[in-house]
Amino acid sequence: MNNPPIQRIAPGAFKAETHWYPKALNATIHPMVSFFLNLDRERMVSRYCHLNPLVDPDGLREVLTYQCKYFLWGGADLINATTAQGRRRMVIIENNSCPSGQKSMPLTDDHQEEGGYRVLVERTFKPMVEKRQTKREGRLAVIYDKNPMEASGYAAAIADAFQEEVLYICDYYNAPERHLKTEDGWLYARYEGEWVRLRAVFRYLTQRPWTRLPLNSKTRILNPIVTCLAGGRNKMVAAKAYDLYNGEIRKYGLKIHTPETIWDVTRNEIPLWVAKLGGQAVVKVPYSNAGQGVYTITNQTELDAFMAEEIDYERFIVQSLIGNYGWSSTGGDGKFFHVGTIPDKKGRTFVSDIRLMVSSTEDGIRPICCYSRRAEEPLSDELKGGKESWAMLGTNLSEKLGNNQWTSDTNRLLLMDRRDFNKLGIGLDDLIEAYIQTVLSTIAIDRMAQKLFNSKGKFSLRLFSSLNDDPTLLSEIPA
Repeated sequence: MNNPPIQRIAPGAFKAETHWYPKALNATIHPMVSFFLNLDRERMVSRYCHLNPLVDPDGLREVLTYQCKYFLWGGADLINATTAQGRRRMVIIENNSCPSGQKSMPLTDDHQEEGGYRVLVERTFKPMVEKRQTKREGRLAVIYDKNPMEASGYAAAIADAFQEEVLYICDYYNAPERHLKTEDGWLYARYEGEWVRLRAVFRYLTQRPWTRLPLNSKTRILNPIVTCLAGGRNKMVAAKAYDLYNGEIRKYGLKIHTPETIWDVTRNEIPLWVAKLGGQAVVKVPYSNAGQGVYTITNQTELDAFMAEEIDYERFIVQSLIGNYGWSSTGGDGKFFHVGTIPDKKGRTFVSDIRLMVSSTEDGIRPICCYSRRAEEPLSDELKGGKESWAMLGTNLSEKLGNNQWTSDTNRLLLMDRRDFNKLGIGLDDLIEAYIQTVLSTIAIDRMAQKLFNSKGKFSLRLFSSLNDDPTLLSEIPA
């Protein structure tokens, strides 16, 4: 698909109806969610340590005040799970670099019409651009390949925050002609027949972004590409980052909760690991996103269908499956299953997740917005007749129509408003737990990103390839 021409976004261009789903545009935020987003750190630490007395308060404070070097903006997907004994847990499914979420979030302040778009720009993007930068050495830009509703919202918010025009640039994966190039370490955009230097870029590239932007750049990029390779768009390295960071924070009584994960799995090994997990598992292509490349396996038919898929990459991860109690994997921490939504009038419970967006600020990692999504079909107590499990477990709203073409199933969107929030069956303590899990996973990926640069500040492809030895992926990363 061809890239459309570069657009110019001027200050004053922000229009709310263009940047929110109609369902969210006039929604009223739930008081509990508003209270959570405005809860100060000390009260949060005090409450969490009261409920988790083995957690070190000073260690938790250190975590929450951490300032990221690379992974400045992330959004974690979490599921509310429990055991038969009632041991509740917010489980991290993944943490996404450059996540969606603003278009699904009711305003927290009716007087701030640009909502979370402006919050992220003021808290994180603007300080990053202005840090150690005494003069304007080029233009500002938003580069995207998906989700124009939010990407254009950020462009308009940046134009207002800086009071200058922003270039709005589409850069599709595998487009025959691009509007961008790298020269002398800077990004340039071809605008009105001339190549103009970009001093800072807000990036909303989600499809294999490492194929299009440099790992080392004088242009400031939010988020830099290394965050995707270190875990923000790479579930393989993310799993290793979580494991390493869990070793560091064990002394504080903290832990990133994830499904049991086996990494560096070749295609031929997958049936063996699925069998080890009791015949129920989740197989993931580590570098896909937007619900693509995720396969729930609950029977031989689903396993056979996966094995017949044509997939570019050569390494996979296999995780324990969290389903209903009767058909969930049993891992080292026991059998977890979905809490799910409050039953509807027909008695049906649906799988749901929570997307919690955070950004790194001078005051630590802070929440910005959140929303929820539910699965298409209700959760069954038993799987009968080879029933397909994805419809009961898959929550992602994105639907791929074709190459670089997407739509969203907003019928399954659950807002943090007065109406939808009550359906989720979660409370303030669950939101705090989700936030802490998001912060921990964000730090883990940021620390991994730092490890991937050598003492001279260059990306270490040798170290990365030892962590992620997938020849197809390595061939996509520019030398």
